[in-house]
Amino acid sequence: MARSIARNTRVDRDGLLDFLRPRHHVVLMTTRADGRPQSSPVSAGVDGQGRLVVSTYPERAKVSNLRRDPRVSACVLSDDWNGPWVQIDGTAEVLDLPEALEPLVEYFRSISGEHPDWDDYRAAMVRQGKSLIRVTIDAWGPIATGGFPARLAD
Repeated sequence: MARSIARNTRVDRDGLLDFLRPRHHVVLMTTRADGRPQSSPVSAGVDGQGRLVVSTYPERAKVSNLRRDPRVSACVLSDDWNGPWVQIDGTAEVLDLPEALEPLVEYFRSISGEHPDWDDYRAAMVRQGKSLIRVTIDAWGPIATGGFPARLAD
């Protein structure tokens, strides 16, 4: 059986957004007050302005970290563990209610499509006191696929 070869594919912003839109498994990385990284597995989408969006709660560590230091990195994974992935780097903003309400609707749509009852969804977001993280993407690496170095391929 032939070994799979690791690949790195550079893409422009449109290619990046095309890659991100169907992928919702993300490890979001923020910076703790002591400078060490803090990582959070999250579900993420892409909004109409090409920002990575994450629904969260205002008391989460990632939110506290981002309010102090808005620099963020995220590793966007494929559903298949061996599938392609990409790291993005950006600047985050945290939206709280009521400002977050309509962006939370857009977040849901970007991941799941239409909700059967938008009034119920909005009420649930208010009851839960949700916030939204929006990441403006400043830089990204190549889209990578794991595997062997080419020198070890059969």
